[in-house]
Amino acid sequence: MNEKIATIEDVASEAGVSIATVSRALHKPQLVSQRTREKVQHAIAATGYTANVMARNLRLSRSGMILLLVPDIGNPFFAEILSGIEQGASRAGYNVLIGDTQNDPEREATYAAYLRSNQADAMILLNGHLPSPLSQAPQTGAPPVVAVCERIPGSNLPTVIIDNQQAACDATRHLTGLGHTRIAHIAGPAKNILTIDRVAGFHEAMTEAGIRQFAHVEYSPDFGIEAGIRAARQLLQSATPPTAFFCASDGMAIGAIVAAKELGLNVPRDISVVGFDDIHFAANYDPPLTTIRQPRRRLGEQAIALVLERLDKTLPTPEGANAPVIVPTELITRQSTGPCPDKSGK
Repeated sequence: MNEKIATIEDVASEAGVSIATVSRALHKPQLVSQRTREKVQHAIAATGYTANVMARNLRLSRSGMILLLVPDIGNPFFAEILSGIEQGASRAGYNVLIGDTQNDPEREATYAAYLRSNQADAMILLNGHLPSPLSQAPQTGAPPVVAVCERIPGSNLPTVIIDNQQAACDATRHLTGLGHTRIAHIAGPAKNILTIDRVAGFHEAMTEAGIRQFAHVEYSPDFGIEAGIRAARQLLQSATPPTAFFCASDGMAIGAIVAAKELGLNVPRDISVVGFDDIHFAANYDPPLTTIRQPRRRLGEQAIALVLERLDKTLPTPEGANAPVIVPTELITRQSTGPCPDKSGK
């Protein structure tokens, strides 16, 4: 009963580093050298610091729980993001509660109550908006709330995102560079912030190439495979069908390929298709999908790092703390894109 509880000071003393360095090694390991991280981990093991997470939480009146709100847990896009968040949280001694909201306001409100009743110490949003019970609450301070993947217009939340407009521009430039001039963008819901940014990038690249006359955008109710099938089927049967699709998700791109094959078209000989996200299936589809790679694990790691920074009172809040963290994307070229077919309308 009289056994001393190991503290962060004990870890710092054992490792021969500062308390702030220990905090960084636990919460922002990318800012600390490998050698220093190893020293801190050895010191944690020697002092038994990780065994005292519950005591720490009781001492600080914390639950030790971080809440994640996800719109659809079955969407493979979220898997690596969740993994990055969970690993970072676990390393810092926190548990993760995943709330699968299914875009249902009542479910969102139920989960938000965990934060308001101190059953969770922080919340990470992957659903693109604040739950209604929190929409009028202060967006800074404790408990921390961080948004990832989708920026929330009008909010001052710490946010981890990609540059969707630039990524869409890169995808479209790939197609114009292959000689395509009849390019259609199969987009998501018209009011979704991801859709707005990606449509802007599509138009930017088409304008840059001087081919705005066929900068067609086909909006869909969601980002799924069926939406891609419906949109592509309609566009390919039009009077002036496109020779290329830029799709707002890999699911949509797979749907577009399904529709093209149904109509007897070859991908990429007759129609080129570019996706977005680089989910696991993208590289293993037939043909393998050219797509924009989102570094999803890194998005998760950056999101949990922002949360832990705000939970750790030993770290000073840096200037511009709520400026968006923008994680770079990459165009991955595979076999679903090729030169524009040599026919009228090229």
